[in-house]
Amino acid sequence: MTTTGDGWKDLPLGAVIEKPGNAREYLTGDWRTMRPVWDPAKCIQCLLCWVYCPDASILVKDGKMTGINYAHCKGCGICAAECPKRASAITMIRDADADAPGGTAPATEAGKGGAC
Repeated sequence: MTTTGDGWKDLPLGAVIEKPGNAREYLTGDWRTMRPVWDPAKCIQCLLCWVYCPDASILVKDGKMTGINYAHCKGCGICAAECPKRASAITMIRDADADAPGGTAPATEAGKGGAC
């Protein structure tokens, strides 16, 4: 193996944000095994899912939830756990089942904007 330069000394320091605002470029939802499914008819628009989602995958417009950005959602289930039981508007299913015939259609198309 041939190396040029100073090798490891050329690497940037870890945990350094070299280009702020680039998180949208990294589509991280393709490795999930579970998927949240949102039922707009049951939703009470409390937005607890939006508050607790660690990936900003809950789409909100004009103060109301409009869907889930599956391009960034990792399927952690926090949104479903925080959804009030009286509403139960978000449930978790296996991601493979969502793509199967008769599976649940996604709430939004992947990659369409976000709440962040």
